[in-house]
Amino acid sequence: MSKLTHALTLALVLPFAQTAMAQTATTTPAAPAATATPPAKAENGTAPAAGSDKTAAPAATGATPEAKADAGGLSMGKTVENKMYVKDKQGDWTVRCFHTKDNKDPCELYQLLTDEKGNPVSEFSMVPLPPGGQAVAGATIVTPLETLLPQDVTISIDGSGAKRYGFMLCNPVGCFARIGLTQQDLDGYKKGAKGTMTIVAASAPNAPITLPISLKGFTAAYEEVQKNNTANGINLTKAPVKK
Repeated sequence: MSKLTHALTLALVLPFAQTAMAQTATTTPAAPAATATPPAKAENGTAPAAGSDKTAAPAATGATPEAKADAGGLSMGKTVENKMYVKDKQGDWTVRCFHTKDNKDPCELYQLLTDEKGNPVSEFSMVPLPPGGQAVAGATIVTPLETLLPQDVTISIDGSGAKRYGFMLCNPVGCFARIGLTQQDLDGYKKGAKGTMTIVAASAPNAPITLPISLKGFTAAYEEVQKNNTANGINLTKAPVKK
């Protein structure tokens, strides 16, 4: 499976943290590239010439002004800002953040899970959650479209305490599972040596696929994300307590 688009992962992970975030595209071969809206055309079918009295469309957010067209009326393109960036690397975990206009960037910890041949198979992203709820952290898992959904996804830390989680939805990018972690679960990730994630392919229902989850650097990455998000006013609202 090729690398997955992270835009939709953000859209699923960060609502856990009650963070409003625009979706962004990455250079990922698994998902179709975003297509820009073509410029308006004049009645004769050509793009409006420079100097036309028609009001130009506003530039896209995060993009530099488009270079002036040459005499032939050709668009010279715009430089689009990449809003997703890697802030840090802690062991086998990446701290990824989303640039906002007020520079209060929300972050997450992320790991790409690969099979025994080094092929990327699944994405694992996590954020701390606001206090007061049963789940202290939330994660989004993305698996290939060929995943057998009724078999769920199973996660085990250090070979014990395995938990199964159901899938939420599938789209052209892959299949998504949103999971909540209790404080006990989170402590297991912090103290554990290694974890595993097991999924089942629809083409081979009797041959489960087990992917290693490295926990090297997990605690440092989690604490960095938690510190960053708290400093930026994220995850401060207490979750409602169910009675």
